[in-house]
Amino acid sequence: MTDRIETITTPAAMAARAAELARRGVRVGFVPTMGALHDGHLELVRTARAKNDVALVSIFVNPLQFGPNEDFTRYPRDLDGDLAKLATVGCDAVFTTDAASMYPRGFATYVVNDALTDRFEGAVRPGHFRGVLTVVAKLFHLVRPTVAYFGQKDAQQALLIRRMVADLDFPLQVSVQPTVREPDGLARSSRNVFLSQEGRTRGLALSRGLKAAAARYAAGERSAAALIATARGELEATAGVGVDYVALVHADTLEDVRQADARALMWVAARVDGVRLLDNALLSAPTEAAW
Repeated sequence: MTDRIETITTPAAMAARAAELARRGVRVGFVPTMGALHDGHLELVRTARAKNDVALVSIFVNPLQFGPNEDFTRYPRDLDGDLAKLATVGCDAVFTTDAASMYPRGFATYVVNDALTDRFEGAVRPGHFRGVLTVVAKLFHLVRPTVAYFGQKDAQQALLIRRMVADLDFPLQVSVQPTVREPDGLARSSRNVFLSQEGRTRGLALSRGLKAAAARYAAGERSAAALIATARGELEATAGVGVDYVALVHADTLEDVRQADARALMWVAARVDGVRLLDNALLSAPTEAAW
C-alpha cells in the first residue's frame, strides 16, 4: 500500500478490494467506526497497523443503532478531519459510504442476540444492539478482516460482537483493546464533544468511582455490594451526575456476581449535561483490557 489513504465509497468496491487482498494473502486489521475520531480510535488503528499488513477503517454513521429519542442528525461528522487524523497513524484504506448503499430499498434482515441485550445498554436503548450487530456483520462480510479491533469502553458491544463471530462462524479474530483515557482519567469518547467544561470535570466521577472500587478490591474486599456502593458513592457525591447504573458483572458473560474475582468487571453509566457516559474496569487489573 502507498502512504496515501485509499478511499472506498461503495459496498461493491469494498467487497472487490477485500477479495483482491484475500487472494494475495494480506493480513487485514480492521477498525469499524462511526467517525468523529479521537485518540481511542487512533490507538486501535495503530495497533491494527502494527500487527497486520494493512490497516483498514470504516467510517459510517449507522442509522439502525439510533433509537427514536436519539438524534441521528446530531452525531458529529467530520470526514476530512478524520482522514487527516488517520493519515498520521498509518491507516492504509478507509471504507465510507451512505445509508442508502448499506441498506437499499427492501432491506429486511437483521442480526439479533436474545441473551445479552435485555439489560444495561440494551435496556436503556432498545434495538440499539440489533443495529450494531447488523452493521458489523455486513462490514465483516464486505471487508473480510483477519482481525477486528474494538475498545473495552463499550464492553457490552464488544462481548456481543465476539459472541456473534463465534455463533455465526465468522473467519476472523476479535481483539478488544484497553480503554484510552485522557491524562485525568476520563475515557475517550466521541460523546465528550457535547460536554461543557464543567460537565467534563463532573464526568471524572466515573473513573474516580472505578478507581475507588479497584483500590478497595486490592485491599481485600470481595463483596459485590460493598464494591458497588464504593463506586456509586463517588458518582452520587458529584453534583450534576445522574447515575443510570452501577454493576459488578463477570467480564465474559455480563452476569451479576456476588463475590468479586479476577474476572469481575465494574461497569458504570451516568448522565452529565444530558450526555450518557460509559466506563468500566476489571477490578483485578484496572489499567488492562478485560479480554
